[in-house]
Amino acid sequence: MIFAPCLRRDIISSMKLTIGDKAPDFTLPDQEGKSHKLAGYKGQWVLLYFYPKDDTPGCTKEACMLRDNYSSFKKIKAVVLGVSIDTVEKHERFAQKYDLPFPLLADIEKEVVQAYEVWGKKKFMGREYMGIRRWSFLIDPKGKIAKIYEDVKPALHAAEVLADLEAMI
Repeated sequence: MIFAPCLRRDIISSMKLTIGDKAPDFTLPDQEGKSHKLAGYKGQWVLLYFYPKDDTPGCTKEACMLRDNYSSFKKIKAVVLGVSIDTVEKHERFAQKYDLPFPLLADIEKEVVQAYEVWGKKKFMGREYMGIRRWSFLIDPKGKIAKIYEDVKPALHAAEVLADLEAMI
């Protein structure tokens, strides 16, 4: 008799998250040191957006577009959570500098970026390195992935997500 090993996402990295999957839970601190657990947002829509680095051009553009559209997210009771591997202190400076009204979560151990499979090889100006891919996950009120946005365009992302939420709600 042959026994097959149990397939688990935390062991088999080639398994890709797909629409309908239960979103991996996590607990991370925000820019104020307050702890956020994904399960704590059950019953609400959540935009979980991953970005490479605080205070860089693309990341700033994306965060400011989300900030500028934040009242629309609040109106439909959707939560916005940003995640990068920057520290709580860097998040605090970034959030204050641009008056960001939503939590920026510090994943310094890279556990969440790996669980959501956004940590990987990137290329820039002919150089390869490991980093965060600019992806987002729209998570439904039951905690399931409703939409995955790969290769996000920072200037257009907020409007794209709001249009999708309006269609889904």
